[in-house]
Order: sequence, then C-alpha cells, then structure tokens
Amino acid sequence: MQIPKQALLLRIFIGEDDKFGGSPLYEAIVLKARESHLAGATVLRGPMGFGASSRLHTTKILRLSEDLPLVIEIVDSEDKINAFLPTLDGMMTSGLITLEKVQVLQYGAKATS
Repeated sequence: MQIPKQALLLRIFIGEDDKFGGSPLYEAIVLKARESHLAGATVLRGPMGFGASSRLHTTKILRLSEDLPLVIEIVDSEDKINAFLPTLDGMMTSGLITLEKVQVLQYGAKATS
C-alpha cells in the first residue's frame, strides 16, 4: 500500500470510557479504519486532559473513574480520509475531530540495496 506524499492526518480526541455498540469507541474506530483499508491507526493515551466540559481527567492515584483522554491518529490520502469521515461521524456522540495536511516522508520499510 502506498500513501501519497501529500496526505491528511485525521486526529480524533475521545475519552477512554466512550463506547460504541458496547465496545470501547477507540477499538471500534481502529477496527473500522482497518476494515476501510486505511493505511494505519494509532491510539495514544494521555495522562491528563480536559475537553468541552472542562472536567479534568487525570491518572492521579485517588481517582476512581479516570476516563483518560485518548487520541487516535490516522494518516492516508485526502480521498480515503474524506470517505471515512461519515462513518466516523456515525460512531461518535462527543469528542473532537481535526484534520491537517501532512507530508509523508516514509511509510513502511525502506528498500534495502
């Protein structure tokens, strides 16, 4: 699979406790991205954050319900990312989605000579 040099970065900000169809939302998004043949997805867990509600989410030991922030990053061609957005919209009830143009320098293993 090749990604064009000029691509889009889809960044999705959600909470660890967010669900879709009884499963964690982040898992559902990554599996749907894979099913949609996107180049790849990475889930990053943040130790602290807040969103629209301004409620602080943290890893502090005394908190019972952490609901830590998660960021899912997906890079692919503009066409493939744009085709995935309606699917993503149907999965999310809250959160933040951003897009930015990126330049892909390498994808996969470099060819050896």
